[in-house]
Amino acid sequence: MVFIVEKHINVAFPQGHHQHCLVCQLPNRLKRTDFGYRVADPEAKWDQVRSILELVAAGKGNLKKLHFLLFPESTLPAAHVKDVLTLIGERFRPNTVTVFGVEHIRLGEYRQLLETYREDNEEALASVTEDLEAGDVDQAPVNWCVIAVKENDGRLRVFLEAKSHPFFGEENLDALRDLYRGKVFPLFRCHPTCFNFMALICLDYVYRDLYQSNISVIIDKADQLFFETRQRLDLLAVIECNPKPEHPAFRDVVHGFYGEYLAYTPGVRDATTVFCNTAGETDYGASTQGEAFGHSSVILHKSHKLERVQLAEFSTDDFGGLPVCRLRFGRETRLYFFNLPLFHELDPRTTRAPLKIHSIFRPSRSSGWIRMAGEEIVRGVNGENGETGKVL
Repeated sequence: MVFIVEKHINVAFPQGHHQHCLVCQLPNRLKRTDFGYRVADPEAKWDQVRSILELVAAGKGNLKKLHFLLFPESTLPAAHVKDVLTLIGERFRPNTVTVFGVEHIRLGEYRQLLETYREDNEEALASVTEDLEAGDVDQAPVNWCVIAVKENDGRLRVFLEAKSHPFFGEENLDALRDLYRGKVFPLFRCHPTCFNFMALICLDYVYRDLYQSNISVIIDKADQLFFETRQRLDLLAVIECNPKPEHPAFRDVVHGFYGEYLAYTPGVRDATTVFCNTAGETDYGASTQGEAFGHSSVILHKSHKLERVQLAEFSTDDFGGLPVCRLRFGRETRLYFFNLPLFHELDPRTTRAPLKIHSIFRPSRSSGWIRMAGEEIVRGVNGENGETGKVL
């Protein structure tokens, strides 16, 4: 069973203003190795990730206001983790949080990284050390992510999180190749601005049975936070590499998270859930024909009352009749830049939208990014040639 540890970070978001988030929906090309999944084209993938980091660092337009940058699960080659952290530390603006998923590495290597960033990962390091001492598991693959926080004074803090629940391709009858299951989830509490958030990796969101559930642990912790401090969980970021992002298992958890009528859950009722999935061209070596990578989304409680929209690049709905408002993106390679809602309950007299998409970027032929506008957003484009596509 996982446990949640509180991490207090010096992040000063603008008071009275909403935060901004950039979701990077990128394609993954993974290959199975003798111990796990690795990025099949590491240098090309690093070039793509670096182009986004440089776009954010340049801060053209509203991007200088960015607070949360999300990359999908298993996106970054492990060899370039330090390159990313160096770029963030040297060029990103203060008060920026970056979450990126990294390809599989061995548990022994993961422990070394925890040692490198020991100051911010004491609990995770203790958990991994205990597991290593209990058995010969240093070769077990780890699916993990990095949460890099550029604090208000410019200090870079690095938090590591291991996935707690594998998908079928990450499990094997050979115990030495079975995925390592992380046990520590950080809950980040920002000061002086009161803002609380967490990050999960894909199926960590849907791991449920009759007796234990990651989501139940998160809800209980958020409720405790509310009753003790009157604060709550403001943001739950879920990074994915998932061909079935709208599987009934995900829908059921969303329903329970926002619509549980048998329990009072004030700690999560007004949380924003952001799902950052990989793009539609993702290939992990198995048969992916007909599977639906893509469709990253943002989910809010129904009290936010999002206006119904149906465009080529995004749409809004209630996720099949749930007590939520969902902003659902397409499946192409895109960068989605939007604001996180500031107010939980809207005055019925206002015309302000709680969530607004500020810009959408598509890849260019020069390995850069082009901001989409006008007919491109309404009618869509296919790839880089600019041909008009069909409306969803």
